[in-house]
Amino acid sequence: MRIVPRISLAKQILILFAISIFILPWQNEYAQAVITMDTLKTLEGTHDLDLPAWGPYTERYNGISNIPDVKSGLRFDLSVFPGFYRRKVEVPDVLYEGDYHPWDASPDLDYFSFRHELEWKDQVYTDISYSKITSMSRLIRIECVNRTNEYENLALHFMAYMNFPNVKEYTYYVPIHPAIVTLPKGAQWFDALNYERLKFAKTRPTDNCVYDGFMRGEIRDNGFVNGSGIGLGFGQDKGDFVSYKINVERNFENALLLIRYKIDSSKKVSFNISGMFDKQITFNGTNDFALDTLRIGKLDKGTYEFKLISDGGSGIQIDGFALVESDSANKIQFKLKEWNPVPKIIKGPTKNSIILKYEDVNVYYGLLWDFDLFKIRQWFCRDLSDFFKQEVNEHVQTIFHGEGKGHYTDVFLRPIVMKPKSTQTIYGVVCSGSKEEVEKYLKEINNSQRKYEDYYLVAKKHVVNMDCNPAGEKYKFSIERMNATMDCNIVYPVYTQKQYIRLYVPGRWWDCLYTWDAGFIGMGLLQSNTWNAIESLNEYVQNPGAQSAFILHGSPVPTQHYLYLSLWNHTQSKAMLEYFYPRLKQYYEFMAGKLGSSTTNSLKSNILKTWDYFYNSGGWDDLPPQLYVHENKLEATVSPVIATSQVIRIAKILKMAANYLGKKNDVADYDKDIEIFSDALQKYSWDEKSGYFGYVVHNKEGHPLHILKYDNKVNYDMTFDGAYPLIAGICNQDQKEKILASLESDKHLWSNAGLTAVDQSAPYYKTDGYWNGTVWMAHQWFFWKTMLDLGQSDFAFKIAKRGLDIWKNEVETSYNCMEHFLNATRRGAGWHEFSSLSSPVVMWYSAYYRPGNFTTGFDIWIEDKKFEDNFSKFSANLTAYDDNNKIASVVACMNPNYKYNVKWNGKSIAYKSLAQGTLSIDIPIGKTVSGKLEIYKK
Repeated sequence: MRIVPRISLAKQILILFAISIFILPWQNEYAQAVITMDTLKTLEGTHDLDLPAWGPYTERYNGISNIPDVKSGLRFDLSVFPGFYRRKVEVPDVLYEGDYHPWDASPDLDYFSFRHELEWKDQVYTDISYSKITSMSRLIRIECVNRTNEYENLALHFMAYMNFPNVKEYTYYVPIHPAIVTLPKGAQWFDALNYERLKFAKTRPTDNCVYDGFMRGEIRDNGFVNGSGIGLGFGQDKGDFVSYKINVERNFENALLLIRYKIDSSKKVSFNISGMFDKQITFNGTNDFALDTLRIGKLDKGTYEFKLISDGGSGIQIDGFALVESDSANKIQFKLKEWNPVPKIIKGPTKNSIILKYEDVNVYYGLLWDFDLFKIRQWFCRDLSDFFKQEVNEHVQTIFHGEGKGHYTDVFLRPIVMKPKSTQTIYGVVCSGSKEEVEKYLKEINNSQRKYEDYYLVAKKHVVNMDCNPAGEKYKFSIERMNATMDCNIVYPVYTQKQYIRLYVPGRWWDCLYTWDAGFIGMGLLQSNTWNAIESLNEYVQNPGAQSAFILHGSPVPTQHYLYLSLWNHTQSKAMLEYFYPRLKQYYEFMAGKLGSSTTNSLKSNILKTWDYFYNSGGWDDLPPQLYVHENKLEATVSPVIATSQVIRIAKILKMAANYLGKKNDVADYDKDIEIFSDALQKYSWDEKSGYFGYVVHNKEGHPLHILKYDNKVNYDMTFDGAYPLIAGICNQDQKEKILASLESDKHLWSNAGLTAVDQSAPYYKTDGYWNGTVWMAHQWFFWKTMLDLGQSDFAFKIAKRGLDIWKNEVETSYNCMEHFLNATRRGAGWHEFSSLSSPVVMWYSAYYRPGNFTTGFDIWIEDKKFEDNFSKFSANLTAYDDNNKIASVVACMNPNYKYNVKWNGKSIAYKSLAQGTLSIDIPIGKTVSGKLEIYKK
């Protein structure tokens, strides 16, 4: 399922040479994967990414990682620490801002690189890249650069270490310690989490959308076999039940069933057991894991049902069940897993190599370097960030002991003498395999050093070409850095759906499934690789009928539906549309309050709220009305605007897909929902005086009362939230004009840095907030797309260009890809290697400056899209699904070497030239809602 075909080195070089001669500069070197239903079905049952075992997956120190077995949660890291010899050293900790920056990366991760600054800016630095040699090995290339007029003495540390799965997100140094069960011969262990069905007697809002993609009732903690069990108050209420299908693999003469559980001391709970046998059992608390025994007697092999129904009283944690012959029950043992971070360090087959063997993995790791002055050192500690810097001047010891448990094997290369104005390249190789394979490989690769640069050059060619038309050239550097950041923001292990996965994340600080960020990650990835975007979408959707409607972490903003529409517009793949449609419909139904345990539509007004699932309605942590709701504990009775607006918009997206797929009944259902939710906002939420919609206050019975006011005077929602019905496409002409006036006014939402989240004239506006007083790219993207729907092409371009301009300035100034931007200074703040919500810059760049891109708003359905003749000819059939707008704007980025004619339904229409080759076209949909658009060179 790889995007780039795996072919021989010689053939790759020939192909790349041919490509460099014949392709246009802005075309990608590598064809995208063909999307078929068979290919898409390989995604079922997994949320992992089809990426190599070697990649930038670390959550410790920047470098390269290897996943020996994706099921294990174990990760081997090799980091390179550059520095000045016996002076300042750079510890590239990924958990805070440092002196390294993602520089280039290929979507398939066959190549990625980082610039490590030793003397700012670009006076003394190292460019460290990691290139594929084989599936078991990677080349490490360190290009050391001294641009000063003085000699410099550098040092490099190849730092190798093993990482163990953490107990939960954000606990980077706290590994989970599962129990290891040892069974006598013929006995069987059944994990409690592998149930057929679990139901709480009292429905919980999360029953059909369990946070982080956990199973219903699942807890993760030390001491459970496999690290997970059933808990969260299970058994406390009468009628709580769990059922299993148990496959007994052999005949038992006198079987016992041992139940391993944990319950608070002085507490007890009884369960009725049925199916396999009928009994009652009472579990008594001991504050630790205990085993209770149930005698079964003779038991034939086969499949049995097994059900536990609580009588209520106390919550219990259940680990699992052991089925065993009675005379060997005392042989069952449970032992807490203790990880061993200290490897056996084995001398390699050459003087400049070592082999590492860690107790907890089957493979061996080999490391080779091509520098003669070195020393092998060991660091015994949990964290290197401070301790390593403290000991940088120590030149005698080879073994160091700091705080906490952990181990790092340090290959210390020193000194690397750099002449003034000079460059020096040092190579290394890391590999994995059996001991014999590693020894053989290290010996062979050491004897073929002349190929190192060839491996590097071939792998580097996999970096996607982001070339553009002349007007976009000034943004290219900053966009390339963003692409590298997106491709390298992947971490492992992340736990969800009973599996460890690799996950695209907003930044390495977030080792969890941030749902609303993820849709933007996928749309950003789509600009350079279709399959990566598809897999990003797949990480968050569930098979129809799954226990959880979708994977939720963080703000429940359904950006996966926008990624779905973007994928359709990009690929025109019916297979993709069909595969994801039922999964996204299920997701939608939960968001709309129509599926299972969803409480989003619990109020009588039909205005939706998502407070039961996360404190943040739209990703905007300190949005003033949202803060007020939580500070005053009004979650049960006050609803925001965005939840309903987003559900309306994604209903419209699914309606278009359903219409294309011939699902007429679904179309009617979406139409009904759109009408109900639109009417609710119009009836209860519009505030004429402020020109914004507002939070709606309800009474205890759920009936709407009034709009939430600041100081009982001013609409508390003069914010993006209050403008969101414009994005939903439900505003009348007067509302459109008022909201547009606020969006375009520098006294209201338009700021020095772009669209700000809170109206600058509001009494609750601040200049020092996280969202309040700053600019983010993500919500601007929604308004940008909406401006295209409304025929406001000039303002759409203004939004995109300002975003690109401040992005360019920040990246060129700091090399950072920042999270958000302050209105007054236009400078970045927040996380420094951020992708996700900043990814709209790549979409804007592609839309306006990369030939081969055609962009519409949300309401235009594209069919039969086709670029021809080196992007000098284009055609597509378009259908407008909102005919309340007289004009819809579209953007076509063509070959910049020509001038063009444009026809709509065979008749010539005018267009604006935003840049050389970039056409902004206003389509008169007020006259006809569908037709064919044609663009061709004069």
